[in-house]
Amino acid sequence: MKKKKLGLALGAGGSRGIAHIGFLQALEEAEIVPDMIAGSSMGAVVGGCYAAGVSPSVLKQHAMQLNLGKIAAINLSLSEHSGIMQLKRARKMLASVIGEVTFEELKIPFACLATDLVTGTSVVLSHGNVLDAVLASGSIPGVFTSARVGEYEHLSDGGILERVPTKQVKAMGADVVVAVDVLGALLQKEMPNTPLGTVLRYIDILDGYNTARTRESRDYIDLWLEPALGDMDQYKVKDLDFAYEKGYELGKDSVGDILALLG
Repeated sequence: MKKKKLGLALGAGGSRGIAHIGFLQALEEAEIVPDMIAGSSMGAVVGGCYAAGVSPSVLKQHAMQLNLGKIAAINLSLSEHSGIMQLKRARKMLASVIGEVTFEELKIPFACLATDLVTGTSVVLSHGNVLDAVLASGSIPGVFTSARVGEYEHLSDGGILERVPTKQVKAMGADVVVAVDVLGALLQKEMPNTPLGTVLRYIDILDGYNTARTRESRDYIDLWLEPALGDMDQYKVKDLDFAYEKGYELGKDSVGDILALLG
């Protein structure tokens, strides 16, 4: 009997995305290895590192040391297409973890999503330099400068249009699609009191609406999972241990269901 191929779709979610590391740790302990991974934003960062062969335990060590100063710096050359911050520090940090690896050199087939700000469409990145691709996938518009990757000059956060890339991992050849959405339902919040907070809230609302439609309309999604992260703020680099543990719990609880789907 042909072995079913497992595809993981790891969703966007800022600091909540650390839950993906815990989830992967639980799968690894159960000797479940995905055949392919698609990621968006933080799901792209975690998925890209894991596909490069970095173990969840090593990813956790790096993640627990994160702070805003290590991943971003104020952009001193603001222009029409720039954001408030640059991700050069994040690139340097990730390069120390996986090096200047290409998609073709990865141990597990991987793709990530970005949004083309020129055409307003989703772009699947699966060739060339992995670091450039995952950073483009996580570049929140207005907050971080847009990225240039290959023929695309202004790529931004993949989660704007496709928070959990289930369609993409299915297209990669997955027989079983497991989606991990670390954001879940849109949380009620007080009205933001800053222009940036208002923009981020707008993105969250649009994102939540699109994701709900994705979950309801795609019958090929075999398992949709959401870690119990409560009201953890994805835009604050804190409570990372909590996110990891909740992702790990979710993974442990889901092992039986995943094995059953794989037959």
